Amino acid sequence: MDHKPASAAIKAQHDAALKNLPFDDTTDFDDTARGLIAELKPNVVKNADGEVVWDNDTYAFIDGDAPDTVHPSLWRQSTLVARAGLFEVVPDGIYQVRGSDLSNMTIIETDTGIIVIDPLISTETAAAALALYREHRGERPVVAVLHTHSHIDHFGGIFGVTSQEEVDAGTVQVIAPEGFVEHAVSENVYAGTAMGRRAGYMYGAALERGPQGAVGAGLGQTTSTGEAGMIVPTLFITTTGETHTIDGIEIEFQMAPGTEAPSEMHFYFPKFRALCMAENATHTLHNLLTLRGAVVRDPHVWSQYLTEAIATFGSRTDVVFASHHWPMWGQDRIVEFMGLQRDLYAYLHDQTLRLINRGFTAAEAAEAFVLPPALENAWHARGYYGSVSHNVKAIVQRYLGWFDGNPARLWPHPPQEQAKRYVALAGGMDNIVAAAQTAYDEGDFRWAATLLDHAVFTDENHTAARALYADTLEQLAYGSENGTWRNFFFSGATELRGKNFGTPTVTNAPSIVANLTAEMLLDAIAIKIDGPKAWDLDLALSIEFTDLQRTFRVTLRNGVLVYLEDGEGDVSLTLRLTKARLIALAAGDATSPGIETEGDIETIKSILAVVDPGDPAFAIVTP
Repeated sequence: MDHKPASAAIKAQHDAALKNLPFDDTTDFDDTARGLIAELKPNVVKNADGEVVWDNDTYAFIDGDAPDTVHPSLWRQSTLVARAGLFEVVPDGIYQVRGSDLSNMTIIETDTGIIVIDPLISTETAAAALALYREHRGERPVVAVLHTHSHIDHFGGIFGVTSQEEVDAGTVQVIAPEGFVEHAVSENVYAGTAMGRRAGYMYGAALERGPQGAVGAGLGQTTSTGEAGMIVPTLFITTTGETHTIDGIEIEFQMAPGTEAPSEMHFYFPKFRALCMAENATHTLHNLLTLRGAVVRDPHVWSQYLTEAIATFGSRTDVVFASHHWPMWGQDRIVEFMGLQRDLYAYLHDQTLRLINRGFTAAEAAEAFVLPPALENAWHARGYYGSVSHNVKAIVQRYLGWFDGNPARLWPHPPQEQAKRYVALAGGMDNIVAAAQTAYDEGDFRWAATLLDHAVFTDENHTAARALYADTLEQLAYGSENGTWRNFFFSGATELRGKNFGTPTVTNAPSIVANLTAEMLLDAIAIKIDGPKAWDLDLALSIEFTDLQRTFRVTLRNGVLVYLEDGEGDVSLTLRLTKARLIALAAGDATSPGIETEGDIETIKSILAVVDPGDPAFAIVTP
């Protein structure tokens, strides 16, 4: 690939970071090295077909001083995050496997076995992590799996550590916070296609690794691409202060819904004086609105739960660990760390509200926002995964929505139509590309990207515009302290240079989709109805789920699919089938047995004909 060197403007930006940030503080390096028992060599995991689903060794180049093409602060973070292996957190008690996926797997030794906390994304990586632990700590059976929250990197690998049969037999408990199933399933199904495509940009899973490519995502290096699954929990935690003893190990829980995930919890192990903070206190500023897309998170509630955690557990805690990054030891350090994390989210919330009440728009507030020195100089508060810029905009979105109040921005043309008009105003493609080249040469890469966005949306096949746009995004990547911004910029450059990598990670795995409730399944089908194609349809059918003993009357009118359990009214078709068979039917499998029909079969055929499955390779940097 035709990479360009870092410009003088980017090098000056890096020099300023080296001068102003506390690079002489090496405490994090000591913490990441502490307790190392063994490394997985090679740290490469393959699936049953021999395809690589995880390769941490591709990051072996991350060592020594930062090159000109990587922000030195992000290089530091990636150096820390890329450290991998089995680590002792508490002797004869708590162990972590880090660097085997985006997230950590934590293992708690019990009287007769182990509790696995957050079994990674993929079956294959979870199995490899558990094998590494057992190689050095013995063949201890899994007695429970504990999910801190409802994101796939904390439950997707469950079939690598246990099975549905073991759970059904009662030999393994699965524990999760209230609301886990609904949120885990809906996030990966309702908008799963769009989120998955954008996640490919965010995590850089398809990018080449190297100083002029992917160096990590700040929270972890990247996502594994193996088989994901889910088992419905056998125990849901619902109340702060709730305690359970699992095979001799007491666990005290704190609910934290609506923080980093809509279903999330913290928990404390009195025996080990150890606190798990899930994903609410890690070594980075987290996302309030992840770039892959999600519901905006609440920084005010987030900070309040951190305050509660400090008050509840701070004086009793000697080690704190989380679902990403490395642990921290020492009560005073832990309380200071959690207090600064709390202040980070509270400051973002309060000061953003102050600015918007003075009339600042989202973009203006993000540009003006400055953290206080105590947070600016705390490595764990730096924006490696979330950023001050996009988090401030997220807070504005949460309170005020997308419209900034300026009537000129109430009804603008969509991007492609705007682009044509801007290019015409500039005097044509040659002029706008020339102006972008001038901006590029002057180091104003943000303006160059804006101009070239208009150019490419006017003529996506314009060779010079595409090439300069790719070069511009590459420079923006070189200057990004945020790992996900870097990955977004490089992903755009990659696709401008001719390679649409689609969606590397599959989120709608069969075992996740299988846990849709009947209502969620019908909602998922309704979301996929191509409304305009269905305008003229007026259909009604009855769907009888033979495995659930539930019946729904379903109508499709005005492009809207509506359902009502035990609804009354005429129908042209009765469909009798299992929930699994309807899932397969909605996915296009109309030939397999297991369906009974009574009435006009054309009814269901007409509905299936207007189902739009989505496009996992939709265009992002071109129209």
